[in-house]
Amino acid sequence: MLVLTRRRGEGVTIGPDIRVIVLGMRDGQVRLGIEAPPHIPVHRDEVYARILRENHLAAQTGVVPVEAFQPLLQRTVGQRRGR
Repeated sequence: MLVLTRRRGEGVTIGPDIRVIVLGMRDGQVRLGIEAPPHIPVHRDEVYARILRENHLAAQTGVVPVEAFQPLLQRTVGQRRGR
């Protein structure tokens, strides 16, 4: 881990595309501004952990056989014909 000391208005550049700037400090909290291209997602740690957890749960979902959807498809086709 790289540990740096920065003052308000100073920043850190990560690679060619990402810049983190200290916006201010108050009551033990640091406000950061993050400049990154739109295709690079930026999340707070707790949000990112939730995304990973939900993706993991979604990947564990069992496969539903196509036959399970047949009644639904037949109803949909029947409703369209009845119009």
